Amino acid sequence: MERLKSRSARTGTAGLVRSVTIRVLRFATLLIGVSVLAFALVLNSPVDPIQAYIGADVNVTDEQLARLREYWGLDGSPIEQYSAWARAMLEGDLGVSTLYKAPVSAVIGERFWASVALMGVAWVLSGVLGYCLGVIAAFHRGRLADRIITGYSYVLSSTPTFWLGIIFLVAFAVRLGWFPVGLAGPHGVPADEVTFAQRLHHFALPAATLSLIGVANIAMHTRERMTDVLHSDYVVFARARGERGGSLFRNHGLRNSIVPAVTLQFAYFAELFGGSVLAETVFSYPGLGSTLTASALGGDVPLLLGIVLISSAFVFAGNLIADLINAAIDPRVRNRL
Repeated sequence: MERLKSRSARTGTAGLVRSVTIRVLRFATLLIGVSVLAFALVLNSPVDPIQAYIGADVNVTDEQLARLREYWGLDGSPIEQYSAWARAMLEGDLGVSTLYKAPVSAVIGERFWASVALMGVAWVLSGVLGYCLGVIAAFHRGRLADRIITGYSYVLSSTPTFWLGIIFLVAFAVRLGWFPVGLAGPHGVPADEVTFAQRLHHFALPAATLSLIGVANIAMHTRERMTDVLHSDYVVFARARGERGGSLFRNHGLRNSIVPAVTLQFAYFAELFGGSVLAETVFSYPGLGSTLTASALGGDVPLLLGIVLISSAFVFAGNLIADLINAAIDPRVRNRL
């Protein structure tokens, strides 16, 4: 018996390793496709990188423009430009940002942790709050609490991130003056002199915007899943034995509703990054989202491609972690990997 268990464990581990390997290979293929698509979109956009670099009011000769194009590697064909960027990227060089006049890796590294902090806090808060609201709605289905949570979720699920950010900005920053209008610290104060309290003060509105938007999907999905659990035969039998409330949730509801909630929450990584782009732009928050917008508008191809690759890796990591956690929680998922 123990030999069969050992063989089953080895088989499960080998299958998991094989599944992860296949996903990583698919991710490498995805990166190639995403980078080619982003490169083609930038080249065909109406924004001229050189014109954006020198400014609209600067008079330069055709010879100077040609030298600038040669300096930034924009004088070759699209295939030559992409090939040069791909070779440099494989060597660990993402190029130099034409917008910030600094290495792309340095620009991304400077803004990466600001975005990670914002998205991480929003991700945790939206997941915990959404799950709790979904459970409350399911246990009080059809009553006042359920109607309030359902209405709240329906409204937020159809609310654009930038619109909610603007509402928060007008209400809490402009009218009430409780929070600053934007940025990650007081204007004019060097970054190394900004205190933690000041950073938290500037951080609150963007984080609240992202958190509230992400609550709706988790709450509604958990509500439906928990409702199915509460109407199942084993819960009906548990209630007949006298289980109620917290005991019923701990023994039967938590395990059967947490797995789909975890999957949905990690799959939310893609929407979370997209929402952070809008929230950071509204609040002028110096993260990857606002930098992505600036690089697209400024025709900064190296920086744009670098952020696209980072965001793709971010989304892939979220989906992979979700599958691994589900496999650890639910043996049925582990067997399908």
